[in-house]
Amino acid sequence: MDQQTQDKLDAAAFRRLLSHLDNRKDVQNIDLMILADFCRNCLGKWYKAAADEQGVEISAEEARERVYGMPYAQWKTKHQKAASPEQMAAFEARKS
Repeated sequence: MDQQTQDKLDAAAFRRLLSHLDNRKDVQNIDLMILADFCRNCLGKWYKAAADEQGVEISAEEARERVYGMPYAQWKTKHQKAASPEQMAAFEARKS
């Protein structure tokens, strides 16, 4: 497979992941961190790092907004719940 085709497929898969996460706002970042060791914030950081590597100027907040589909503060207010003690315990346990 040539690089251009691979890049197109990678981009399509990333857009699908963002769409899936957007449709599953009930899945909290803490849940993603417990199960997969990454979350929406990680994706925003990776997006920012990719932009930096390509010489594209984008702020960390703009990168996070690309992942969340809205400003992070707005998403947090509308969709983020406080982590339960059980979630925090599972998060801490996975570090061991």
